[in-house]
Amino acid sequence: MPCPFFSPEQPLDRGPWTHPPRLPLGGAYSGSCRVRPDEFHAPPESHQRDVCNCGYARGRCDRFPAGDAADAVRFSVSGNRKAGKLKLVYILEREHAPASHGSLEFSIKKGVLIDSPADGLLAAQARAFAETYLRKNR
Repeated sequence: MPCPFFSPEQPLDRGPWTHPPRLPLGGAYSGSCRVRPDEFHAPPESHQRDVCNCGYARGRCDRFPAGDAADAVRFSVSGNRKAGKLKLVYILEREHAPASHGSLEFSIKKGVLIDSPADGLLAAQARAFAETYLRKNR
């Protein structure tokens, strides 16, 4: 479950892990923090690996906003490769409990989300998850 304010940009190498953890986007990503949309902030790589990629940043990240914001996003595949599409389900969580959910479709041929959600961060995370899933399941 990445932090819902994390914008993944490109895969990171395997890193310092002897046995990589099961990461919510399928692998570790470098990216930026978008808590403040008008401000670009790239946390140190160690913070990205341990917090941004893993979610539940409330109380672990000094940039995480106060209030009722979701603190993690979970993705899974609900339909595999039918008609050239990958069906995804996402769940926004707050303190380990579901807060909202939805489904998305990813065009395998075009490499884009179909009817992309208005939330650009959710779209970027879903795209990263789908691309990683497809790389691992060719």
